Amino acid sequence: MRLYECVIIGRQDVSSGHVEELVNEFCSIIEKDGGSIKKREYWGLRSLAYRIKKNRKGHYILLNFETNPKTLKEFERVMGLNEDILRFMTIVIDAVEENPSVMMQTKPERPRSEKTERQVSQNDDEINNQLSAEGV
Repeated sequence: MRLYECVIIGRQDVSSGHVEELVNEFCSIIEKDGGSIKKREYWGLRSLAYRIKKNRKGHYILLNFETNPKTLKEFERVMGLNEDILRFMTIVIDAVEENPSVMMQTKPERPRSEKTERQVSQNDDEINNQLSAEGV
């Protein structure tokens, strides 16, 4: 059996609960033939780079699994027939990364520059001066 990674994009007008049901159905195809799901991540509703089948957003799901090529073919066939799936891509991988994917990691906050800090404090001072002049 080989390791695969699959990213699935579901339609935007489908609820996240329905997307989870679809993914469970797809996972059952793999598990029924002796494969196993190694990792599963829901990335949420995200904007698409371009319109796909008149959709501007989609539900993104990442699956890492181990299965044989015959089962993979059936897995992809069922996904291709489902109208709620906009796109999917499956690739062969050497090993499953145990850490959360890059999409799940939070972006660190960028430190503010000194110039931005000065502008914020000047704006605060101006607002306070206006309020005190009005007698508030």
